[in-house]
Amino acid sequence: MYFESFAEFLAMGNHGPYVWASWGLTFAIVAWNVLQPWRQRRRLLQEQAALLRREQGAGSRPGASPASRNDANQSRLK
Repeated sequence: MYFESFAEFLAMGNHGPYVWASWGLTFAIVAWNVLQPWRQRRRLLQEQAALLRREQGAGSRPGASPASRNDANQSRLK
C-alpha cells in the first residue's frame, strides 16, 4: 500500500480536505440524480391517482353529466 497508516491515507499527502470534499460532492450529486427522478415520479403517480379518484367520485354523483364534470374540472384549473 502506498500509505504507511490510515491517518496518512486520510491526509492524502496534505490534500485530504480537497480529495474527500470532491468524493463527498460527487456522491451527493450522483445520489441526487438517482433520487430526484424517483421522487418526482412517485409524486406524479400520487397526483394522477388523486385526480382519477376525484373524477370517479364526480362521475358517481346522480345527475352529474360529463359536460358538468368537464366544466367543474375547467373551473378548478383556473
